[in-house]
Amino acid sequence: MDFLRPATWEEALAAKAEHPTAVPIAGGTDVMVEINFDHRRPDVLLDLNRVVDLYEWEVGEETVRLGAAVPYTRVIEALGRELPGLALAARTVGSPQIRNRGSVGGNLGAASPAGDSHPPLLAAGAEVEAVSVRGTRLIPVEEFYTGVKRNALAPDELIRAVHIAKADGPQQFSKVGTRNAMVIAVCAFGLALHPATRTVRTGIGSAAPTPVRAGTAEEFLTAALEEEGLWDSGRTVPPSVARQFADLVAACASPIDDVRGSAAYRRHALRVMARRTLGWTWDEYLGNERSARCA
Repeated sequence: MDFLRPATWEEALAAKAEHPTAVPIAGGTDVMVEINFDHRRPDVLLDLNRVVDLYEWEVGEETVRLGAAVPYTRVIEALGRELPGLALAARTVGSPQIRNRGSVGGNLGAASPAGDSHPPLLAAGAEVEAVSVRGTRLIPVEEFYTGVKRNALAPDELIRAVHIAKADGPQQFSKVGTRNAMVIAVCAFGLALHPATRTVRTGIGSAAPTPVRAGTAEEFLTAALEEEGLWDSGRTVPPSVARQFADLVAACASPIDDVRGSAAYRRHALRVMARRTLGWTWDEYLGNERSARCA
């Protein structure tokens, strides 16, 4: 196994162009597990730890540009206001040691359906900055996942950053696992309210071959909130609306039976999580609105 250690981003791109099969590694929380269990034996490892650009982030007017190697701990500590859904998900990732090493870029590169960052990225609206010596392109996150542990990167591309829309309303994340800590999700769900456009976005994890949005559920809830006049009225979401939203979320999933849970359980859990996260986000939205009226 060859081990490449570029010092700059330009060197990293050149190395990836010369060795398209090279596996990038920064935190190593996924790659090293696969290597240690002999599930993967790459010919070339591309160590990105010395590429300082990947550890930087920038908060803009509308988006956050998050370097691919920024660890989850930094998201929790520094970006909880701008990216509340992602910060909540980051708190559920592994142990403190893993949160200090693992990153959103690594999660995207692995493209596991159970990755914790995927639902909030889908719900918030994110784009993946993919770069090669040929140039740069932005890939909408819902188009980035192409199959189980497969993504839309070309062989010579690396993830440089993720562009994530700053929260303009409440966001929530919920996850079900087989134990309380360091757990791989049996299923997960993210929800974001976008009052500026009066829309909602969702993200489902570990309940389909790829992370997915619950499109029909989003359309239903967006229409229901508008038709009921709930954005302006300060009223709670009717239980019938919450139930139908939860049913539609579960219907958008295509789970399987595996060692962590059955397909039936995953659908049930998604219904519960969708209903609860809707209640949490709407309560927060009403609280914000009341505070604004009193100001």
